[in-house]
Amino acid sequence: MSSDSGTTPASAAPSPAPLNSGEPTALGGCGGSVTLVDGGTFCLSNRLGDVEPGRPHGLFFRDARVLSRWELLVDGKPAESLSVLSPEAFTARFVLRRPPQSGHADSTLLVLRERLIADGMHERLTLENMGREPTAVSLELHVEADFVDLFAVKEGRAGHVRADITVAETELLLHDRVDRMRGISISATMEPSVLPGSLSWRVVVPPGGRWHTDIVAHPTVGNQHAQAQAESQRRSAPCRKIAAWRDTATKISASDATLTQVLRRSESDLGALQIHDESGEGRPFVAAGAPWFMTLFGRDSLLTAWMTLPLEVDLALGTLQQLADLQGEDTNPLTEEQPGRIMHEMRRGPASGQVLGGDTYYGTVDATPLFVMLLAEAHRWGADSEAIADLLPAADAAMYWITECGDRDGDGFVEYQRATDRGLVNQGWKDSFDGINFAAGHLAEAPIALCEVQGYAYAAFLARARLAESFDDPKTAALMRERAAELKVKFAEQFWLPEQGWFAVALDGRKRPVDALTSNVAHCLWTGIVSDEHAGELIQRLGTTAMDTGFGMRTLSSAMGAYNPMSYHCGSVWPHDTAIGVAGLLRYRHIPGAVDLATRLAGGLLDAASAFGGRLPELFCGFSRDQFSVPVPYPTSCSPQAWASAAPLLLVRSFLGLDPDVPGRTLTVRPVIPRGWGRIRLGDLRLGEVTIDLEAEAGQVTTARVPDEWNLVTR
Repeated sequence: MSSDSGTTPASAAPSPAPLNSGEPTALGGCGGSVTLVDGGTFCLSNRLGDVEPGRPHGLFFRDARVLSRWELLVDGKPAESLSVLSPEAFTARFVLRRPPQSGHADSTLLVLRERLIADGMHERLTLENMGREPTAVSLELHVEADFVDLFAVKEGRAGHVRADITVAETELLLHDRVDRMRGISISATMEPSVLPGSLSWRVVVPPGGRWHTDIVAHPTVGNQHAQAQAESQRRSAPCRKIAAWRDTATKISASDATLTQVLRRSESDLGALQIHDESGEGRPFVAAGAPWFMTLFGRDSLLTAWMTLPLEVDLALGTLQQLADLQGEDTNPLTEEQPGRIMHEMRRGPASGQVLGGDTYYGTVDATPLFVMLLAEAHRWGADSEAIADLLPAADAAMYWITECGDRDGDGFVEYQRATDRGLVNQGWKDSFDGINFAAGHLAEAPIALCEVQGYAYAAFLARARLAESFDDPKTAALMRERAAELKVKFAEQFWLPEQGWFAVALDGRKRPVDALTSNVAHCLWTGIVSDEHAGELIQRLGTTAMDTGFGMRTLSSAMGAYNPMSYHCGSVWPHDTAIGVAGLLRYRHIPGAVDLATRLAGGLLDAASAFGGRLPELFCGFSRDQFSVPVPYPTSCSPQAWASAAPLLLVRSFLGLDPDVPGRTLTVRPVIPRGWGRIRLGDLRLGEVTIDLEAEAGQVTTARVPDEWNLVTR
């Protein structure tokens, strides 16, 4: 995602920047935090379930923090944490106890906070007395709201904006002083005592008895409750959504218990991260990740949709349709909009548009070719042909951007340089300010032509050619294939570094090769722009301990001058990046060493997932497995995060060699499944109007239920 500034002290009062332009400053850090998410609503708390003031915690709704404090005191003190259970991404049980009395080691009062996120927050607070006599308990829930923009929280400059608080009988009403249309109401059962900023109860719980109250936080926009529903409906809404997602999604499992656990978590998190557009058509897309990226992203949403194709194709189609609606039409330096350009991110918070003059920012160099790539891939996986045809003008506009606007100087490569000092300095996926550097460690200067973006452009040309052939347009198909061939030759000539044995990560503004060894080059394998001649040598370099940590592929080789295993993009491990690298290696499975390296990288990544409880985070530190036997967390990593959640699906697809062509009624399955995975099963795989069941292990397909009129290719 993003990392540009993000280190300015709050006291410096920097101007608001409603962009993902830096690693989260995260006041006090987010270590040990619990993130719950449902669509565009999420809550970030500590392991007690408390939203602590002065921390990057809160309940966030439509990119604004609507609760900045939600602190429970039991007899005047915070409870003690025993455990946190989170079976789904949108719900958790905080298992607590009352602090023991002075001189005692044990406590007899169990405190449960059962939290559900669903266009607001519902929390059931339960007390259970394990003692032999009645116990008196004083409960206080302290509530505050500042209604500041998500980015103000992310960057540590939230300030001291307070809400206007009104007590209405048994309800707390909080409204934004700046924008009276934003607010939140807090209500509870069991007759709380309500004061400005708090709800409290004094109860007596009998021995062996229980007491509970239900507390509801309803955000309001335009003085209307967000999805104000009856309690039973609120409780079931996220469950219904995830059930519907699972009902339509492919059933994927493996003999290996760890892989199956990771796949189930992926399915759950991707379902929770889904957002449906507000056009009334209900088109789905995936938010990039919690807590800081709960919105539509060009690059992230496209790559996630690509990786998620083995589960279902509708997510890809919804993402494409949503992005096409927002595709650039004019030229605007402030938002970096250009004709045909696919947007970078969309925001709806209080600060959106204050700096850039709009709530949609277009400063990305790779989303536009990825859009065309996904459109063709969705067609192959069985997306509705009429819907694909309706998106062809958007694909042509994207190709126009690639060849006219993206190629700034007419040299055949796609470059980027921000249009003003308010935009992102780097506009590829490594968009931290120091993300693109030379082997010696100094930074590359714009305009910058990234190696993987040339690969994406190459794949986009071929994708548009395939679409043209499918829709009876041979002239366009021939032109696109010709441009792809020209780019492949030019890329090899100017990016290959024969003395090093790898591709330059970029060409800088003076057309000098930026010679660092990075994971970006593995994306070039994924897109197929690499010749077999260069692939063999490149695979050898990627297989060294300088790149392979034992838990995945480093973003930057440890032999490079800017290497830092604790950095955002200069030596860390990003699961989606490693998964794309594995997919790239298996595309060149005929090259010696490719399958072995892919197997090793995938195994390390699954070991990391197991260490993280089955959920891969956005990134983790790039220390060697020899140095630390478990992966070291990156402190501000998003979790759940969309393309990290989708990465295991890409691994399964790649080792299966799964490549459907619905228009051509052909299913290709060429498995090289690691033996430790055992058998992989895909049930109810929907490809257009047909449903397919498939089982495979090691190097063979063991079961395949394919329609008679289809052609099954296994070699």
